[in-house]
Amino acid sequence: MSGGGPRVARRLRALARPSPRPPAGLRAPETLRRARANVQRGRLQRSLSAATAALSALPLGLEIYFEHFRGSFGDKWMWTPVVLSPLLTAAGLAGLRSERAAQTLLPAVSALYCVDGLIGVYTHLQGVRKRPGGFAEPLYNVVMGPPLLAPGSLALVGAMGLLAAAVERER
Repeated sequence: MSGGGPRVARRLRALARPSPRPPAGLRAPETLRRARANVQRGRLQRSLSAATAALSALPLGLEIYFEHFRGSFGDKWMWTPVVLSPLLTAAGLAGLRSERAAQTLLPAVSALYCVDGLIGVYTHLQGVRKRPGGFAEPLYNVVMGPPLLAPGSLALVGAMGLLAAAVERER
């Protein structure tokens, strides 16, 4: 049995020779190269819109609903993130499809979401303060009371939506 013949020998010589381009099977797909170029140039509007809508607002809204349901929606402010999360998801999806929506609708709803998160931090601080012992009993009230910094995640997701309006759209 022979060692493979002339075709194998040509392939081995080609692999041994330095090449400016990697073999066809090892090249990155065109979409990855384009995505990398968009990130390097700060063109992230569609990506940030999608991240705001599907990856952030929707799961965050569901988590907030379950946590506030556990708290029996004892305060009317507990409904605001539950109502705003689907709106932000819809605005983010609209921003994914339309540059106009990404520059008008998405920042408006994102600003509301961000402000709601800041209000939430304040109301959660007040919730811990009003518990028996307040901040003097941190081992109990900070752990068992409303999570102090959880509403900050709303502010961050809202800021991400605002950032989507400020950057260029991908090509």
